[in-house]
Amino acid sequence: MSSSRDFSLHHPLAFWIGCIAIIGGVLAHAPMFLMGRYTGYEMVGMEMDTPMLVGMAMIPLGVLLAAYGLLPRITQLRRSLHPVQPLQFHLADGVPLNSAHWKLVMVLVIALAVDVLKPATLGFVMPGMTHEYGISKETAGVLALVALTGTTVGSIVWGRLADVFGRRSAILLSALMFIGTAICGAMPAFGWNLAMCFLMGASAGGLLPIAFTLMAETVPAAHRGWLLVALGGVGTSAGYLLAAGAADLLVPLYSWRALWLLGLPTGLLIILLGRYIPESPRFLANAGLFDAARTVLARFSGGHTAGADAATVVAEPEAPPARLSTLLRGPHARITWGLIVAGLAWGLVNFGFVLWLPTNLGAMGLDPAAANGLLARSALLALPGTAAVIWLYHRWSSVKALVLFIVLTAAALLLFTALGALRVNSAAAVVAATALLLISSSGVIAMLIPYAAEIYPVQLRGTGSGVIAASSKAGGILGAGLGVLGLFGHLSLSALAIAAPMAIAAVLLMRSGVETRGRRLEDIQAELAQ
Repeated sequence: MSSSRDFSLHHPLAFWIGCIAIIGGVLAHAPMFLMGRYTGYEMVGMEMDTPMLVGMAMIPLGVLLAAYGLLPRITQLRRSLHPVQPLQFHLADGVPLNSAHWKLVMVLVIALAVDVLKPATLGFVMPGMTHEYGISKETAGVLALVALTGTTVGSIVWGRLADVFGRRSAILLSALMFIGTAICGAMPAFGWNLAMCFLMGASAGGLLPIAFTLMAETVPAAHRGWLLVALGGVGTSAGYLLAAGAADLLVPLYSWRALWLLGLPTGLLIILLGRYIPESPRFLANAGLFDAARTVLARFSGGHTAGADAATVVAEPEAPPARLSTLLRGPHARITWGLIVAGLAWGLVNFGFVLWLPTNLGAMGLDPAAANGLLARSALLALPGTAAVIWLYHRWSSVKALVLFIVLTAAALLLFTALGALRVNSAAAVVAATALLLISSSGVIAMLIPYAAEIYPVQLRGTGSGVIAASSKAGGILGAGLGVLGLFGHLSLSALAIAAPMAIAAVLLMRSGVETRGRRLEDIQAELAQ
């Protein structure tokens, strides 16, 4: 009987040799980095030595070799694209959570924390990078834009990889990219940082939707909703805390470059924890690997099954294979467009409106220090919102909770429209509007990708989740462009402009959204197919 681990590591020797090559390539940059200890670890203008150049060549070769080790056999790949047996296995929803589920949850929380750590360090490297390279803040800002573009592309590419080659393979490949792009911390020129940062963003953007996809396909339906939302909330918070803690501890000693070098140990941690990351049983069954699917299901049955023929392993007819066009045309089109519009609008809020909010509050007559204090108090008030999101998503309704927080975000923006138009500078009103915006917008993103991971067929679940995740990053790119054009310099106008797509998304999802709370993924697909 083959196992899911055998499927994910068809060529273990190639995978581990590739890992060693990537790690060796990163370590080849260490001598040059250590040479900078006499100059405060400033490496700008230094000539790349031979070991560094050899190391840079070893990394892409190692990634290709390790990727080859992760890929399934060609015959298995053909089965995944063209199933020859119309069967699909799933875990019965009555199975309680057990140690295997909790191990997976803990590993995915760690993976998401590492994933969030990468882009979260951008804000902490900007001051040192600007000083060392002698560039303006506007030029340094290009780095954030490149990273955001990388996350957008990575979300889509990695989502597709997960649907073709497997969820586990995509997660491990992302971790390998984390390791390889750690050399960004040893680059002597700003241009090299831009290239590395794009690749780092691509790997970070790719891991997020795949983690939700794997979780959705592995845990019982009765616990799927709250675990998905909690996974995103806890993982994101832990990632930001890790970034802030690492900056406080490492930057004074080893400069901003140390934050990029963290990609080596953190990526290696995910690789080592890979033994606790199973392949999705639904993906395995769709690939025609029924014995491997049964093996994974037996592990997650918690002793409620003695073998493959137990009641927790169910075979049923499968829907016709979905194609990429299904996302934008066909039964999933309306709900996909609703989620995409919501993602774009959220990106405009998070990477545009909120980013410019301190400046706009200052233009309304508030002291900059007072404005920052108001934002901090509003953020504290928004913290309990995560618990409310989890409760509503799990106990009330998944789609109604998502629509509710989209509507609340639009309402908060309209409140800012009124405050700006009436030139109201009341501290209480600003705190109320800001707290409502932070609570509602954080609730939207906490539910957006988990909901996407529940509504798409197994053949397109990774791609669908990736597209929705990419839409939120694309909104950030659009927000950056609109910021350059001066839209966010006008509080009322920008708030009204973003409230419109938020309202459109709410209408689309109210009309086409489906309830996922406590329902089997197969039942959700049956409703959408109708």
